[in-house]
Amino acid sequence: MEPGRRDSLALLTDLYQFTMAYGYWRAGRQREPAEFELFFRRCPFRGGFALSAGLGECLAFLRAFRLREPEIEYLQSVLPSTMEKAFFDYLRTVDASEVTVSSVPEGSIVFATVPLLQVKGPLLVVQILETTLLCLVNYASLVATNAARFRMLAGPDKKLLELGLRRAQGPDGGLSASKYSYIGGFDWTSNVLAGKLYGVPVRGTVAHSYIMSFSSLAEVQPRTLKPLDGDEPVDFLPLAESWLRRVCQTLRVPHDRVNHGELAAFVSYAIAFPHNFQGLVDTYSIMGSGIPNFCAVALALNQLGYRTVGIRVDSGDLGKQAREIRQVLRTCSADFQVPWFATIPIAVSNDISERNLEELMQEGNEIDMIGIGTNLVTCPLQPSLGCVYKLVKVHGCPKLKLTEDEEKMTIPGSKVVYRLSNATGLAFMDLMALEEEPPPRAGQEVAVRLLGRSEEARRVTPTAVEILHRTYFKDGQVCQVLPGLLEIKSHAHASLSMLSPAHKRLQDPEPYQVAVTEKLHFLLSDLRRSSR
Repeated sequence: MEPGRRDSLALLTDLYQFTMAYGYWRAGRQREPAEFELFFRRCPFRGGFALSAGLGECLAFLRAFRLREPEIEYLQSVLPSTMEKAFFDYLRTVDASEVTVSSVPEGSIVFATVPLLQVKGPLLVVQILETTLLCLVNYASLVATNAARFRMLAGPDKKLLELGLRRAQGPDGGLSASKYSYIGGFDWTSNVLAGKLYGVPVRGTVAHSYIMSFSSLAEVQPRTLKPLDGDEPVDFLPLAESWLRRVCQTLRVPHDRVNHGELAAFVSYAIAFPHNFQGLVDTYSIMGSGIPNFCAVALALNQLGYRTVGIRVDSGDLGKQAREIRQVLRTCSADFQVPWFATIPIAVSNDISERNLEELMQEGNEIDMIGIGTNLVTCPLQPSLGCVYKLVKVHGCPKLKLTEDEEKMTIPGSKVVYRLSNATGLAFMDLMALEEEPPPRAGQEVAVRLLGRSEEARRVTPTAVEILHRTYFKDGQVCQVLPGLLEIKSHAHASLSMLSPAHKRLQDPEPYQVAVTEKLHFLLSDLRRSSR
């Protein structure tokens, strides 16, 4: 969400929030203390974890939250005319000054049923906040998690470029995808506005349309380029043509079959960006034209003291083509005695999904950078994280949603969540306890009940204990120093490193354990019995 639009989000909600607010107000319950929790019921993509994201946007929304006169007037126009005018006068006083929000740090690994946000405050206010908070957290966490999965598949050394803006669900979806895929582990975005707004590093070169726009060498203007360490401009076009003849001879490619419009495009771009030349080589024939033309221009640049930054392929069998291209680069490196030429980075893109990225990694490749768009930003394997926002306490009384679908039952009461780690430093359990309970201690055994159908009783002894949530918003203000995007990205990486490989498997992961204390289990059982 663009920063300048946060002050207009008070109506970015569902209409029933205001009809419920009126019901609370009519019953005199608008100021009853209440607590909601925001969580998801299943880990996304059939995986074992999610990354929490969107906290910064939530806090910005809360700071600015209030209903201004144009918004009040609009509500009066769409809500039933029988509603008392005094209710709208009350809405004019509503803000988040009495709201308290605790959250896991942004970028943390989170698991099903464990709250991402805990929201406390007057019942009417914290009810109205529901939809907006869900909107700000759901997609942010989903795309950050999706990005983390791509990063795990690619490994730590491949560079990842997010280029999904043109496929995203509108401008806000595109901006969010760029921001949160960076948190999840991507290195760059092609989205210029995301770079400006959020500081995400931006990258980009040329499209096929640029290559296709050139038909002949006569279209190259200007033609001269100064050597890196010289003052006298050199006519670059004949230099590139000379190198093309030599390259074609070395690679045994017929010189007359090389596309001269493509060569003109490469030469023109190299003259414009001699320090940042990257060739898109699959507009015509990769080995019959694109690669010879690229090598010729790159070697001509080398003669003038410049180094090309890479090659990009956007179609076909990417792994096979990258291996063939690498062999050509090694051949040119040896034949023309240009050592760095063998290691020119190779970038690929072409509707890359989890499945074909996994295949690329399994077969081994010579790829250095991967551009991913549609399958990152649209999250086709799971289009929604499915976060919910449930009441767990009101006016001092724990609240339980009890349904025939056990998955939809909630965990009542004000809670503290502890992350328990073992002797290897890996997290093995998130433990929910009532707020008034003494905390578990490192090295001391604790009785727990695992969440799930069996509610198995177990005793565990953690080596380390961490309180998962921190208070980020109180008295109308953000009360923690918020990290920058790069710090959040680093935290996400560190958080994932504390999770066992068995829990991080992208297919059929070992379920991470989420449990409650015996005292919370007994409260849950009592409320179940009394509600039936």
